Amino acid sequence: MKKSFWFVLSLICFSIGLKAQTPVPFVKTLNNPNRWVDSVFKKMTRNQKIGQLFMVRAHTDLGQKYADSVGKVIAKEHLGGVVFFQGGPAKQAALTNQYQKLSKIPLMVAMDAEWGLGMRLDSTMSYPYQMTLGAIQNNQLLYKMGQEVAKDFKRLGMQINFAPVMDVNNNPKNPVINFRSFGENKYNVAEKSIAYMQGMQESGILTTAKHFPGHGDTDVDSHYDLPKLPFTAGRLDSLEMYPFKEAFKANLSGVMVAHMNIPSLDNTPNLPSTLSKPIVTDILKNKLGFEGLIFSDAMNMKGVVKFFPNGEADVRGLIAGNDVLELSENTLRAEKLIRKSIRQKRLTWADIDAKVLKILKAKYWMGLNKLEPVITTNVVADLNTPAAQQLNQELSDAAITLLKGESLIPLRNDFVRKTAIINIGPKVPTVFSDAIRKEIPDATLFIIPKDVTLKELESVKQELKKFDICLLNIYDTNKRPGSNIGYSIDLKLFIADVAKQNTITTVLANPYTIASLPGIEGSKTIIIGYQNSPQMENAAVKLLLGKIKANGKLPVTINSFFKYGDGIQMK
Repeated sequence: MKKSFWFVLSLICFSIGLKAQTPVPFVKTLNNPNRWVDSVFKKMTRNQKIGQLFMVRAHTDLGQKYADSVGKVIAKEHLGGVVFFQGGPAKQAALTNQYQKLSKIPLMVAMDAEWGLGMRLDSTMSYPYQMTLGAIQNNQLLYKMGQEVAKDFKRLGMQINFAPVMDVNNNPKNPVINFRSFGENKYNVAEKSIAYMQGMQESGILTTAKHFPGHGDTDVDSHYDLPKLPFTAGRLDSLEMYPFKEAFKANLSGVMVAHMNIPSLDNTPNLPSTLSKPIVTDILKNKLGFEGLIFSDAMNMKGVVKFFPNGEADVRGLIAGNDVLELSENTLRAEKLIRKSIRQKRLTWADIDAKVLKILKAKYWMGLNKLEPVITTNVVADLNTPAAQQLNQELSDAAITLLKGESLIPLRNDFVRKTAIINIGPKVPTVFSDAIRKEIPDATLFIIPKDVTLKELESVKQELKKFDICLLNIYDTNKRPGSNIGYSIDLKLFIADVAKQNTITTVLANPYTIASLPGIEGSKTIIIGYQNSPQMENAAVKLLLGKIKANGKLPVTINSFFKYGDGIQMK
């Protein structure tokens, strides 16, 4: 009886311990009394308060002189945070410690890590792009990915991830969102965004969804110009804003506002949404009831400074209702302009105080009241654990999508008399071709680079007539998998011709690229791998060899042949 009692008690304590590890959502803590926040706030000067509203850009790949210059700005201008970009993890760990020592109030440290630290840092984990994740039918895998990303952030002393992208990508020509979105279906985008978000937030990372109110249906990149959304307020509310509204219900901690001109929500000419009080305050805060931290998109982008140069964008961003301005062109100038705007009664100190208090509450939630130095040894190994690598492969396995031709799978050596492997794009053998040749040693590999000549293509075409089955692999060798794969007309015609044979085509590229490859639908089997990564190559090989089943579904519509939701679910 006593043993049973203590066993039950231990289970209860274990359960309580697990619950204690999951923090209360940030937005649920805003009204709680907080001694640390009150104590820090009372000691702050007005310059320190203004400085807390800014986050500065940092790199670890631009040399020590650059790194030191950022440190001087942090110390002199009392900045609230830092956003790390390209570099290496060990250097970033050391630099984070250096920057924190320079700051009287602990810094918020952030990164755009939509697919993990590998988006910015070498020697770190790159999980699949969000478009790839959009194909997965088990959202629990995305939750686990959020947990792993959060672990990596904490290991490097970071507290904020500017992710996930909650934009509904319903424009295949979108040059800036595209593969960074979970797809074109608002329900799928919402579900996957929330799963990823909750994995991070419940592990203690402040999650910042972007780009409100929705950057998915534009063909202009706001880094270089100001996009204009011509849609009605009703359409924006029911479609673009839908994932954000669902995430608010799930206690989303942060939102990043996009630089877009939206006349139906604010008809001020050339006004970016970031600088619009009707959008940021009236809609986001008041109508939709969002209480978390509101970040601007980068304030050095042309989409915001083109029409509001010389620091005016910074002032208007605060007036609009943003709490934190990311990457101002000149923070010192902005701070002076903010003080001037207060004297002009465009802003008040009450406005500034409210933002600063929310930022301090966020810093407390992040654990910055008990800041500890980042351990600078064994960094790379800690960021590349076997468990993380295994999850990375599981995500690709779950995303692989079979659009056509289940009868040719699994591929077996006993009925294949003569096999050709045709790799288009890379100039050397690949993970895919090496793995297949281990199973089918007699298979012949043809390597066709993007700059292949017509004469060479004709020669290969004649050779392929001797083979019983062709494994045609289409790789995107661009740095980011956009809708344009960059193949020549001759190469596209070659693909169409090969597809007419007994061909299994595997597309290791953005699914939108299929629309630019007419004739590919003639393949006996079509597998979509979404991106050029070793994990996705492994998944394709495992599918072909019968080691896994295809369960992915297209997250976007490609053309009249292949539409959203297509994908053979193998039993």
